[in-house]
Amino acid sequence: MAHSNQLLVIDPQNDFCDLPAAWQPIDPVTGLRTAPSLPVAGAHADMQRTAAFIQAHGAALDGITTTLDSHQQFDIAHPGYWQQADGRAVAAFTPITAAQVRAGSFVPRNGALLQRTLQYLDALEQQGRYTLMAWPVHCEIGSWGHGVHADVLAACSAWQLQRQRAVHNVFKGTNPFTEHYSAIEAEVPDADDPGTALNTRLLAALGAADRLFIAGEASSHCVRATTEHIVHHLPRLQPGWTPERITLLTDCMSPVGGFEAQHTTFLDAMRAQGVQLASSTDDF
Repeated sequence: MAHSNQLLVIDPQNDFCDLPAAWQPIDPVTGLRTAPSLPVAGAHADMQRTAAFIQAHGAALDGITTTLDSHQQFDIAHPGYWQQADGRAVAAFTPITAAQVRAGSFVPRNGALLQRTLQYLDALEQQGRYTLMAWPVHCEIGSWGHGVHADVLAACSAWQLQRQRAVHNVFKGTNPFTEHYSAIEAEVPDADDPGTALNTRLLAALGAADRLFIAGEASSHCVRATTEHIVHHLPRLQPGWTPERITLLTDCMSPVGGFEAQHTTFLDAMRAQGVQLASSTDDF
């Protein structure tokens, strides 16, 4: 029986890549270059290596799944959702806790959302995985920043013609009231939005691979959360599946600045559970 190989590329989007100026388009409205809004140091090179991996191994890849972080301006994890006690704006990269909101240090600009916001923060903090972060507006739906890194897009396009099959695109983050680092499930699923619930269809598709390669950005957040959810849920949903089927392409991912410790902890934890760690240039 033939073995199947799949590649999961997590959020290979322009806004996450430290692209050189020559890669940044001119905004027709402002006349200025459009810079990535949340660049991860090393991500541009990561994505070029990911593209090279697809080119080198395309004939052996039976499936490619790409996840796309997808937000709007109005989002609980963007600064514009919030204001300080005196009405001043909240700066990007500001962590916000339920205690601070109860104390009035930070409040939603729309006061009618206060109770819903507190319920979310309480549920998020109870899990102990993340503190809410007001990130810079990023991966805004329809924007250049939401688009896929040009080299990865070109490699995926060539693969589609080579293998006569489509890339599977998975959108995450469209619900403005919950964070959605993982492509498998939102941090706090919204009972009224099935798109935030456990994505069993995606899990089944990924679980069908004998070998699942994973690349993308950022290793401290979305790669980490997605991989952890796969490793947690697939053994329960698909008896006999083991983490040894996953290979993390460690030279095709980097952490958000300031979160290097989370990157290291993630890789160590996955290795301990049987996940394979490799370079994109290794022999497979």
